Amino acid sequence: MKIAILKIKLYAPWVHSLKEKRMVVKSLLAKIRNKFHVSAAEVEDQDVHQSIIIGIASIVPHSAQADAMMDEIVHFIEQSTEAEIVEEEREIR
Repeated sequence: MKIAILKIKLYAPWVHSLKEKRMVVKSLLAKIRNKFHVSAAEVEDQDVHQSIIIGIASIVPHSAQADAMMDEIVHFIEQSTEAEIVEEEREIR
């Protein structure tokens, strides 16, 4: 059994208020949770308008499945939002 941890930093230049940001983040997190059945939350920079940092965690049977799942999630995020992925951290424990 492995734990897959993914931290993604997004840049959303069109967001000019925390209310706008909350709408984007809430929608994206719901989509990720529903599609991949993982735990997902905004983990940092909650007060910064144009920066979105999302943490995702899941339990998987082996490392190969963890890598494949994280690739799918990153691709899904790229397709689901106009925000640009600027940084990505992966960890398998």
